[in-house]
Amino acid sequence: MAALGIVLHLAFLAWSVFAVWQNLEVTSSNLSHGTHTYGGRWKYLTFLNQILQTAFFGICVLCDLLQLCLSNRNRFCSVLTRLKDCIFATLAFPLGVFVFTSFWSIYAYDRELVYPKHLDSVIPLWLNHAMHTFILPLVLIELFVCSHHYPSKKNGVGVLLVFAIAYVSWVHWVHYAADIWVYPILAKLDAVGMLVFFASSFFIMLAFYWLGEWLTRLRWGSGRPSKKKRKKKSN
Repeated sequence: MAALGIVLHLAFLAWSVFAVWQNLEVTSSNLSHGTHTYGGRWKYLTFLNQILQTAFFGICVLCDLLQLCLSNRNRFCSVLTRLKDCIFATLAFPLGVFVFTSFWSIYAYDRELVYPKHLDSVIPLWLNHAMHTFILPLVLIELFVCSHHYPSKKNGVGVLLVFAIAYVSWVHWVHYAADIWVYPILAKLDAVGMLVFFASSFFIMLAFYWLGEWLTRLRWGSGRPSKKKRKKKSN
């Protein structure tokens, strides 16, 4: 299982780095793409998710290599493992599933609200799927192949909430600074509609967080170590 984890993490990291690199190459060569406006590609949740997933799989590879060379009781190895588990539980899984679900749901309703048709001539179809489709099987495979300890619900939900507030604030700052909305759908909403949109988006992400925790318990038993185990480790 450990060998399988290393192979998968190396493959996932290589794929993620390649997808990010291709994203940078394609969008940099076309001035009609929104990445050339204020905030660049960093205002898009899809790109932020790509960076997050790449960083996460990079940490996974580092953890795998350290566990081969060092004891699991090594302090640095232990801290890195807890960081890896926290990132997966609170951001990598719920955000990855949210990007997949929200993008394709809105796309099916009216693609112009999230991915205007002119982008087909800028971004190849395979890269669109790399950004919005393949993330789902990657996080699902990660969940079922590798065990992750979930933080307390208070801490887990807190991290997710901080990220959501930070991103919504960033979206509104971009609008304030450059008078543009990150996604066309936002331009069609009034203040109440926008409040409902962002609030419902957060609760959907929260549902995906709970889904990840439930699937982890279903696959591995407990999603986080018991208090007794934590006390033994601290002693």
